[in-house]
Amino acid sequence: MNCSFSFVCWIRMTAAAATAHHAIVSTRSTRLWNAKNSRFDKNVCLVSVGSCCPGNRKLGLLCASGSQSSVTEPVQQPSNGKGDHSPKKSKESSLILIRHGESMWNEKNLFTGCVDVPLTPKGVQEAIEAGSRIRNLPIDVIYTSSMVRAQMTAMLAMMQHRRKKVPIIMHNESEQAHSWSKIYSEDTKKLSIPVITAWQLNERMYGELQGLNKQETADQFGKEQVHEWRRSYGIPPPNGESLEMCAERAVSYFNDQVVPQLTSGKHVMVAAHANSLRSIIMHLDRLTSQEVISLELSTGIPMLYIFKEGKFVRRGSPVGPSEASVYAYTKNLAQYRQKLDSMVQ
Repeated sequence: MNCSFSFVCWIRMTAAAATAHHAIVSTRSTRLWNAKNSRFDKNVCLVSVGSCCPGNRKLGLLCASGSQSSVTEPVQQPSNGKGDHSPKKSKESSLILIRHGESMWNEKNLFTGCVDVPLTPKGVQEAIEAGSRIRNLPIDVIYTSSMVRAQMTAMLAMMQHRRKKVPIIMHNESEQAHSWSKIYSEDTKKLSIPVITAWQLNERMYGELQGLNKQETADQFGKEQVHEWRRSYGIPPPNGESLEMCAERAVSYFNDQVVPQLTSGKHVMVAAHANSLRSIIMHLDRLTSQEVISLELSTGIPMLYIFKEGKFVRRGSPVGPSEASVYAYTKNLAQYRQKLDSMVQ
């Protein structure tokens, strides 16, 4: 497939959202995420590529200003009246998580973090292939980070979807931006999918490591020190974020913004980064701070969860060319696929 893109346009599109990056550093905290507070039951086992046992897990994956879209209004988080936002019983809905395709700094083996760099041609192809794997799955709203590589991945993936709806980035960074990007045709709205960007879904901020070559950094500081900065849960790199700090913002946003959409029955795709998605998966699968250290996420591989009655169940992570043999379809997803088939005949 021949794809051409203007990186300048993509970068301009995310420039306003990128100004919120500095807020990441100010959120530093030493509080641990308490798994006991999770509102979701623990899955029996992770579905991994090659293994379902403890050890080094390499998982394929399938993410926003704080304000919401003019195309689809947010659903208020259900409450029991005591300040507890545990979701009530809901319709079955699907959640697709996907790490962005290979970026230009991934290719150069550089620490990227919150530096906003685009995809490589390989990353573009990974995003397109990700789209082919989810082309028969329902998607009503998309959440991405404020970084161009995540947004490119979401847009390229949606271009492969059989519904042919147009993904549109919502601009709510100012009243003027919201007003100027308003859609006045109801028919056009129905043929669109809102893309909500959020800095909370950004990659972990790597501090003074950003832009450094990973191998050269290991040679300078030692492999053990660099491994501790990259893989430990509570230890941040110099002037950067730990995974714990990244999890605090990413999981909080996911619970406040994404879960209400799923509870209302909407189908959601989240396109983000290795560490923000590791944080969310840690929450969904009830992983410990030790288990999440060995969790590896492949670029451009979608992961599917089903959300029903307040619980998440993982349904698969594809390693083949399509979703047919790897996603365990529910009855509702099978019916959706049949509906798509009838629409194109």
